[in-house]
Amino acid sequence: MHSSLWTEAGTLLQSFVVLIASVLPTAPGVPGAHWPRWRGPLEDGHSQETDIPTKWSNADVVWKTPLPGSGQSSPIVWGDRIFLTSALEDGKQRVVYAVDRKTGKILWQHTAWTGEPEKLHAWNSWASSTCATDGEVVVAFFGRGGLHGYGVDGKHLWSRDLGKFESPWGVAACPVILGDLVIQNCDAEADASLSAFDKRTGKTVWTTKRPNNRGWSTPILVQAEKRRELVLNGHDGVRGYDPATGKELWFCKSFNGRGEPTVTAAGDLLYVSNGLAGDFYAIKPGGDGDVTKTHMAWHVPRKGGRDIPSPIVVGKFIVMVDTGGIATCYDAADGHEYWKERLATGPKFTASPIAVGGLVYFLNEAGTTIVVEPAATLKIVQENILTGGEDEIFRATLAPCEGRLFVRSTNMLYCIGKK
Repeated sequence: MHSSLWTEAGTLLQSFVVLIASVLPTAPGVPGAHWPRWRGPLEDGHSQETDIPTKWSNADVVWKTPLPGSGQSSPIVWGDRIFLTSALEDGKQRVVYAVDRKTGKILWQHTAWTGEPEKLHAWNSWASSTCATDGEVVVAFFGRGGLHGYGVDGKHLWSRDLGKFESPWGVAACPVILGDLVIQNCDAEADASLSAFDKRTGKTVWTTKRPNNRGWSTPILVQAEKRRELVLNGHDGVRGYDPATGKELWFCKSFNGRGEPTVTAAGDLLYVSNGLAGDFYAIKPGGDGDVTKTHMAWHVPRKGGRDIPSPIVVGKFIVMVDTGGIATCYDAADGHEYWKERLATGPKFTASPIAVGGLVYFLNEAGTTIVVEPAATLKIVQENILTGGEDEIFRATLAPCEGRLFVRSTNMLYCIGKK
């Protein structure tokens, strides 16, 4: 890409960082010590940390904590607290809890819901949606198990029943806190919607009907030229919404359904994979109505396995890994392919990657993290093996904070870093 265009893209990204920072208050006395939502504070998997380890083994585990029940929600961090969810009794009980970031001690645990569990896909759990917090309220979503608000001290604030979510697949969309609103994607085979609730009371602020399809993606906030937009992937395409009212602003048709990975914003483009083998594409936000022909910047074939992990962008490179461990590196400007290589054989890759200091961390279900330097050829920096128990599966995304990595398996939370 021409250097002036990269300068413009960098300016837009800086503006977006300022925008996100303006709606996320800082934890008192703990500057920067948060990873407050799915894919981190910038919603793109990037961390601003400078001393996260690139090499580790079980010898570098500072502490590990057995978790109640089982779940796949990713750790989020605010100050000295980590927030997670789990399901007990084969999904009949859903719990929210806080863990001390420094010691691994469970500080509080509350049962949010009890009832008859919905059916699940073999890769899903009854506690897959990652919590969100702004340092005041912690929000957890369980599909049929409802949407729940707590204070960071564990005080229950409110609960909402959002429907039955009848499906053989389960849910995984994560709540988003934006100012005084909690926004939740409720994609389902019936009564699908995108809804906003008052974060302190749980009262409905707005609800927008969505097509009745299964969906597991989480909305992100982007800054278009003249307005803010909520952008959400879906089975039939990507939609942009007004975050204040829920009004649908634009729609871009997808190539092959599911709408699983979260849309990734970088520069002035949105990068989208829809989950099944089909084209990978980029959209320019800010349009009106059907923008499939006017705002799709480029699209390129993407063949092979399923995409559950979201794309990640580092500089001019986009790196994606499918569930089979095949990673592909694309050019962010036009989508052309630099390389396509297998990162590892065996266990699936279902966790979304993170980026720290220009490196990308890919975690597979066995607990192995492969650190890659995005470049025109594949550069594997390190392969890190974390050996868990026989029944542990690693599907949650890594959470970096204060020089340490927090790694969640289905039933264990690990802290990795300097002791």
